[in-house]
Amino acid sequence: MNWDDLEQWMEGQKMPKGFDVLREPDWVEQFVRKLMTKALPDVANVMPGPSGSPDAKAFETHHFVIVKYTLPPGTERDQLQVLVKADKVKIKGLPEGKTEVIKLPKPVFPKQCRALVRGGVLQVKLKKRPGGELYHIADVRWE
Repeated sequence: MNWDDLEQWMEGQKMPKGFDVLREPDWVEQFVRKLMTKALPDVANVMPGPSGSPDAKAFETHHFVIVKYTLPPGTERDQLQVLVKADKVKIKGLPEGKTEVIKLPKPVFPKQCRALVRGGVLQVKLKKRPGGELYHIADVRWE
């Protein structure tokens, strides 16, 4: 099979052209979800949403990603922990030892975040990483 045949097949599958699909993780997730729904409709109905929970919402502004999570009744203030990675937020210390992982729509700076509980809703504000790839300037040694 040559590349033109592959691209033509991909167009028939309603996929974005070329490797742009790798830059669209939401599209990939939706595509896999559609495949699962067609192949295993009973399993697809119990699959969690993109954030992992119907109680979690992650959305973005120009500079920030905001996560809102409705805390279950019985959540204790001194047990609650929020752990942040570049691509997800983990909430620990929920009742019955449960943990919630929320996938973020864009990469963030984990150390630049604020968390607040207001009215039983945990709100986490995270600074987005700038678009494009960042380069690190390497020191070059000459011998």
